[in-house]
Amino acid sequence: MAKTTPAKFVQEVRQETAKVTWPTRRETVVSTATVFVMAILAAIFFFLVDQLLSTGVRLVLGMGS
Repeated sequence: MAKTTPAKFVQEVRQETAKVTWPTRRETVVSTATVFVMAILAAIFFFLVDQLLSTGVRLVLGMGS
């Protein structure tokens, strides 16, 4: 395996970075907002399912009051 000098490595990294299609600011903001909204919706869903299951277990075990 050929050894790469640090200078050659940096040059190759810069060449590869130039090939990347970077997202626009708008795309980044929309993607970030979508992730936050979906995380909040998932948290609410799992909270409600947890509460429902907790109530069901309490009723089955006779500890519900």
